[in-house]
Amino acid sequence: MLLMALFGCRSYPELKVVDYVDLNKYAGKWYEIASFPQRFQEGCYCSTAEYIIGKERFIRVINRCRKWSVDGDLKEVSGRAYVVPNSNNAKLDVQFFWPFRGDYWIIELADDYSWAVVGHPNRKYLWILSRTPKMEDKIYEEIIRRVKDKGFEPANLRRTVQTCED
Repeated sequence: MLLMALFGCRSYPELKVVDYVDLNKYAGKWYEIASFPQRFQEGCYCSTAEYIIGKERFIRVINRCRKWSVDGDLKEVSGRAYVVPNSNNAKLDVQFFWPFRGDYWIIELADDYSWAVVGHPNRKYLWILSRTPKMEDKIYEEIIRRVKDKGFEPANLRRTVQTCED
């Protein structure tokens, strides 16, 4: 415990994921509503993620954003997501740059797949996603309350500007 305190490590309870994800329903375009700012997303506006299920043993992931403004150049990065065995499709390993993979855990999901919350067990990564560019304030506030209970720091969330044209 002393070492964790000295090096800034925190111990968290196990991060629970949703019971099951139907990948066919999860596939498609998602709008980023808010996220913990990450270096690889610096200067991004109008961020989206698209998940494409093919015949391969992975899910194709395409992240897009406008750089530096809502009118900025459209940037795109493609990757692959692999389902973690025995996770009922709720845990994915996402790879944008070989050989590195990152945990992509679906910790909340609307029954109708209209919104999702993706986190990382170290609580340094968090994304709130929606099928539409805007999310009702009531839903957003409820999500914020629940992620705080899961050990995420809501003050670190940054709302994503979503006023761009597709």
